[in-house]
Amino acid sequence: MRPLIIAAAIILLLILGKIFFWSSDSEKESGKPGDKKMIMGGKPGEMKPIMVKTITVGLDNSDKTVFSSGTTVANEEVELKSEISGIITKLNIPEGKMVAKGFLIAKIKDDDIVAQLRKIELEEKLAAQIEARQRKLLDINAISKEEFEISQNKVLTLKADKDLLKVQLAKTEIRAPFAGKIGLKNISLGAYVTPATVITSLVQFNPIKLDFTIPEKYLNSIVLGKTIKFQTDGSLDERTASIVAVDPKIDETMRTLKVRALSNNSSNTLLPGMFIKVFINLGSTQSVMIPTETVIPVVDGKKVFVKRNGKAEEIKIETGLRNASSLQVLKGLNVGDSLITSGLMTLKAGTPVFTKK
Repeated sequence: MRPLIIAAAIILLLILGKIFFWSSDSEKESGKPGDKKMIMGGKPGEMKPIMVKTITVGLDNSDKTVFSSGTTVANEEVELKSEISGIITKLNIPEGKMVAKGFLIAKIKDDDIVAQLRKIELEEKLAAQIEARQRKLLDINAISKEEFEISQNKVLTLKADKDLLKVQLAKTEIRAPFAGKIGLKNISLGAYVTPATVITSLVQFNPIKLDFTIPEKYLNSIVLGKTIKFQTDGSLDERTASIVAVDPKIDETMRTLKVRALSNNSSNTLLPGMFIKVFINLGSTQSVMIPTETVIPVVDGKKVFVKRNGKAEEIKIETGLRNASSLQVLKGLNVGDSLITSGLMTLKAGTPVFTKK
């Protein structure tokens, strides 16, 4: 048994020795200068040039358009409440329907006010008769002027009381302050309401307002009456609106300016609260425009690669407006530069590059 163990150990050592020598030979072969040249593509240490596509940077006559987003806002909107407390005796709320200005929406019980008004009217009539008689007596000096003035003041006081009751009576009616669409009904007939009770809502959205923001650097380009275009979310139809107001202050946090526009909505297809995309054309200008896919975002801004002297050169750029496929370059690129448009993810500063002729 012992000779067999010794023989097995010798065979194992021979196998391990053979593997070691094979590994050494492979490393020597891979370290030959000729092989390194095949991997690196040139002299030892040189990188293999990468084939890229380029375009020549030039000026493009393009529309200067500012893109923004915003919200549709009702032209007029109000929660309808009562000025006084009482029981609802009449309720007329056609939910979701258009109503005219002055439309009677609700009526509060007014029996006590009507009774007081009748009483005052009778007292006023009697006081007026007494005043008329005393005026005749005053004309013949049968009474003093002071007595006549007392009866005259009585008539005036009762008239003022009557006017006050008429005002209170008018407050028992809740009417539409403007033409618009009635909201949902929040109460029922016979309910007791207070000035805090929301009976329903009324919204007018023709025309409809558009509220959006723009960067402060475009402040001088926004003028009242300027026409803008906008789209609602999920729609490709473009609509127009006219700028009617600009907020007099800048948002210090976002460095933006709030703008309001007005658009015709006779079809009533736009509702308050809808998301919109806004396009503001600031005119046509000549500037450096490059494909958006050539721009690489980095921590401190944006960069591109250009081909110079057979190598890729990294350039930091400042950008401006953008359209569907291009981005405006404000600083960093010059007319005539060879902008690299392919293989961007494999490039770094100094990488040898070439273009296919």
